[in-house]
Amino acid sequence: MAAPKGKPTGRPSKLTPAVCEEICARLADGESLRSICLSDHLPEARTVHRWLVTDDAFRQQYARAREIQADTLFDECLDIADDSTGDRKVVGRDGEEREVMDSEFAQRSRIRIDTRKWMAGKLRPKVYGDKIDVEHSGTLDVTETVTVYQLPDNGRA
Repeated sequence: MAAPKGKPTGRPSKLTPAVCEEICARLADGESLRSICLSDHLPEARTVHRWLVTDDAFRQQYARAREIQADTLFDECLDIADDSTGDRKVVGRDGEEREVMDSEFAQRSRIRIDTRKWMAGKLRPKVYGDKIDVEHSGTLDVTETVTVYQLPDNGRA
């Protein structure tokens, strides 16, 4: 069935300040570009990538949003680490219920934190990346050989 006349089909492909602002705000809030572009009123990710190549102002705003996203992801690590609501679960055995540690919840929390730390380190390596400390110890012996060439006199004094 054809689309009604005058009604656009597909997602919008025109870069507008409102679309740019929404994409960047949602990135800064920690959403992935992939999930943002699944919204019906926003363009596909490949369109956003094309805009990044062709529009300098959008590219700068996008880069800043990614930096803020790293800060958001880093903050989420603390929230996840401090959340103890799923740490324990009640299990029944032999007609008796008891509370035990939920290791699956703890493991998932660890993975969520590690993923956010890794992403923050990639998005802002100078702030959240692993610091590489290079230390040199030992000695170095250098023997220098100098060869002296004597120029011919050619009768000059």
